[in-house]
Amino acid sequence: MSDDRTFDIVLFGATGFTGGLTADHLAAHAPDGLRWAIAGRNADKLEAVRRRLADRGATGVEVLVADSADDAALADVARQTRVVVTTIGPYLEHGGPLVAACAEAGTDYLDLTGEPEFVDRTYLQHHRTALRTGARLVHACGFDSIPHDLGAYYTVRQLPSDRPITMRGVVRSAGTFSGGTFHSALDQFARAKQMRKTYAERRRAEGRPADGRSSRSVGGKPHRDPLLGYWLLPLPTIDPIVVARSGAALAAYGPKFRYSHWAGTKTLRYAAGGALGVGALTVAAQVRPVRDFLKGKVPQGSGPDESKRDRSWFTVDFVGEAGDRTVRTRVSGGDPGYTETAKMLSEAALCLALDDNPDTAGQVTPAVAMGDALLARLQAAGIRFETV
Repeated sequence: MSDDRTFDIVLFGATGFTGGLTADHLAAHAPDGLRWAIAGRNADKLEAVRRRLADRGATGVEVLVADSADDAALADVARQTRVVVTTIGPYLEHGGPLVAACAEAGTDYLDLTGEPEFVDRTYLQHHRTALRTGARLVHACGFDSIPHDLGAYYTVRQLPSDRPITMRGVVRSAGTFSGGTFHSALDQFARAKQMRKTYAERRRAEGRPADGRSSRSVGGKPHRDPLLGYWLLPLPTIDPIVVARSGAALAAYGPKFRYSHWAGTKTLRYAAGGALGVGALTVAAQVRPVRDFLKGKVPQGSGPDESKRDRSWFTVDFVGEAGDRTVRTRVSGGDPGYTETAKMLSEAALCLALDDNPDTAGQVTPAVAMGDALLARLQAAGIRFETV
């Protein structure tokens, strides 16, 4: 991409809770000379954020006014910058025009979505345009799905690439997930039929890996993991889909890659409770008044205070097997829903803007777009990747 653009990074959503944390991380960790701006529809709120960042030493941040539904304004912003970052969700409702603007302008795009239908619609509508312009469209750059995607990538690098690989990821956490994530999840539960249809359309459009390899996510029934010692509950998130797409794109994942994704609990009672909770939310999301009531209980744009976030944590344990070789790894960090999500998104933005990344374009996963460079950034930022 040409370096004659005005900005390296533009952040949409800085007036919200997670977006504000993202702006804070950029302000604290951006190198000298980074050209960046915050963007949104409310000039007064943006100016307040800019002043707060200036008080913390980030004096060069500019403000751009652009509504997420104003195609012309979004196109103008996209043409001015190398990387656009957005925390404005639910993305199925608000995200489409900004992706379209970035794809057309050849501008790299990052978001926090965990919405499979939105990701698949983006692929169907904008992947070919992004291939033509050189834009990298990278979704799921927070807790959905960087620890899982980069954790699988880290694990695969320790396994032989000429044999079939099976891998499982097991998530444990103590923390509050964001209102935006909760709203998106309810909307996805309510759109299960549309989600399956869009997923099938994408599968037909993208086909199988050209080199004859295969990669997919696989489900399973709740059970006790004899190696990790946890009860495992299938986790219906976008994470296994993202991991499998990295596996399809990268030869290091072997000729046949299979990934399963679980929540881990210490007792069967907690596993059963989790299954009942997910089932109840799925049923409740089908009824619009109930869905709206639940959304009102967890508002967007707000979150826990710093002391509560400091007590939160996550781990993702991976077990990878290829032939007679078994590798155990772990990714771990602090508060998953807010602090670490903002850190991951910020570091991904800096990585795309500044680092030597793989030569790729179109809609790609974090591991495919940034690989080793992002892994190094996350480790330097305090996200732990270790072989157990």
